[in-house]
Amino acid sequence: MPLIGAHVDQDDPLTHARARGAEVAQFFLGDPQGWKAPVIGDKTRDIKDSDVAAYVHAPYVINVATSNNRIRIPSRKLLSSHLAAAAEVGARGLIVHGGHVNAGDDPQKGFDNWRKVFERLEEHEVPVLIENTAGGGNAMARKLESIARLWEALDGFDVGFCLDTCHAWAGGIDLEQAVEQIMAITGRIDLVHCNDSRDAAGSGADRHANLGAGQIDTDLILAACRKANAPIVVETPGDGQAEDIALLRKAL
Repeated sequence: MPLIGAHVDQDDPLTHARARGAEVAQFFLGDPQGWKAPVIGDKTRDIKDSDVAAYVHAPYVINVATSNNRIRIPSRKLLSSHLAAAAEVGARGLIVHGGHVNAGDDPQKGFDNWRKVFERLEEHEVPVLIENTAGGGNAMARKLESIARLWEALDGFDVGFCLDTCHAWAGGIDLEQAVEQIMAITGRIDLVHCNDSRDAAGSGADRHANLGAGQIDTDLILAACRKANAPIVVETPGDGQAEDIALLRKAL
């Protein structure tokens, strides 16, 4: 059975994980909507030598694909600093959204900019896990075709993939076939963000729900988790995370 856990608050991820019966804790190391450098609190460090596996989610503002220098350059720096901080807490991966290009830009610029990240990135202990996104017509990792182009651009680099079930559903990917199709492109799924969706398939809306409380058939979500055979993190509303973890543990 894969390790199962939750996205928790960064103030004391180990305690929050144990309160939920989680074997995995994912957390931020700063403001997810801000540009400040990562900060590691004293209690955050407690997770490094514990029996709980840690993953760090990079800030949402990071967009290394854009042609806008005022966003792309700070994004690269923030990504690099979070990789170093993730290593300090013993994280198994740093999850980063695929980003997007501006309207009217050639999408290839975005794929090329992603390649430049890895060409310039200094040696790092923690793998980068690129996550599929729910919306955006100019997104680098929403549609299967875009994910394929991104992985073609990153050929030769050791890049991981994080599958978000809500994002796949909202992004128009058939969840029944998603794992096989993504594995055919990337060769790997390193982490699953196991989330139900409050919105309809193909809506482009990134609004998570607890398992069974949204619009995705729970059996579809469970089947995707089984096929992926990777650690699982629920990013669902906190009050129901313990129940979500218990459901997954019983069903898988």
